[in-house]
Amino acid sequence: MKTITVSPKYQIVIPKDIRKGLKLKPGQKLQVIQIEDRIEYIPLKDIKKARGFLKGMDTEILREEDRL
Repeated sequence: MKTITVSPKYQIVIPKDIRKGLKLKPGQKLQVIQIEDRIEYIPLKDIKKARGFLKGMDTEILREEDRL
């Protein structure tokens, strides 16, 4: 288990192995969520990189006979 320390300016450092595992880059934004007594950080990804990720998806919708 990793531990971090909050600086006097309320800053934290994400451990190197976690940064590498999540492929975080300097300046990348993280969403912060508080769940009860826990803090979660979710890396935000550039929407432009999502382009084409559904390519080849089957868009055929099977409908019941009475719904045509």
